[in-house]
Amino acid sequence: MEWQQLEYFQTLARVQNFTRAADELALTQSALSRSIAKLEEEMGVPLFERKVRGVVLNRYGEILLPYVNRAMQEITLAKQEIKDLDDPYNGSISLAFIHTLGSSYVPELIGDFREKFPGIEFALTQDSTRKIMNLLEAGEIELGFCSPNEQMKNKYIEAVAAMEEQLFLIVPKNHRLADRTEVQLREVADEPFVSYKHESGIREVIDTLCQQAGFKPKVTFEGVGDATIAGFVAADFGVALIPFIPGLDMDKISLLTVTDPNCKRTIQMVWRSDRYMSPALEQFKRFIEDRAKR
Repeated sequence: MEWQQLEYFQTLARVQNFTRAADELALTQSALSRSIAKLEEEMGVPLFERKVRGVVLNRYGEILLPYVNRAMQEITLAKQEIKDLDDPYNGSISLAFIHTLGSSYVPELIGDFREKFPGIEFALTQDSTRKIMNLLEAGEIELGFCSPNEQMKNKYIEAVAAMEEQLFLIVPKNHRLADRTEVQLREVADEPFVSYKHESGIREVIDTLCQQAGFKPKVTFEGVGDATIAGFVAADFGVALIPFIPGLDMDKISLLTVTDPNCKRTIQMVWRSDRYMSPALEQFKRFIEDRAKR
């Protein structure tokens, strides 16, 4: 059984027509027919049911196709791995990050990295912590930046601290604390809170900080985006803990530093330990770890 036979079988299974498949593969229809016939001979069974206007997989072909798809995918990955080993300064990295990192941290990080490795490209996704972890577990991304979360307990998930992000208390301009610059979190224990949905990893961090301050927040509204949270605070729905967001409308809210407890969250860099890590990804990972130590 040869690679070309599998490629021809896969293409014919998809287009279901010898003429179109032959055109796509840039070979004659007779050559394609001979290759499929040889494959069927090796398998000992027919793989296609011939129709008036084309072909469809029979039950034997339907059994074979998923195995062929996986085999070709594995060979493609192997070829990519070999190519990466031969040229570690080129390649691509699939990276996902939470929303607050999109304004400065990730753009600056990638910009600085590409000054050293201009041949490495990035495929970027911006999403919530939970969705980033789901993408990582599904193998759809190679690396993520997100909040600490329960999914990190998966034995295949590795995580290291990439940075710390300060959280601030924001209040409406008409709030009793609006003229202050600092506050202790327990001072808003009885206030209504605007907070993040539980799919955002930051929600766990905020709930823990409130617990450390001796109270459980009375959440009146749950959102996903930082700008949404700030907007509802400005509309007097409550107070909130958020990371600093460039472009906040300071005419409608006040930003206060929380002195107790120390309101920070750790941003984790996460990856799968059971997946091949290309030299490009290794370079980027080391770059982040070195940056975090500064």
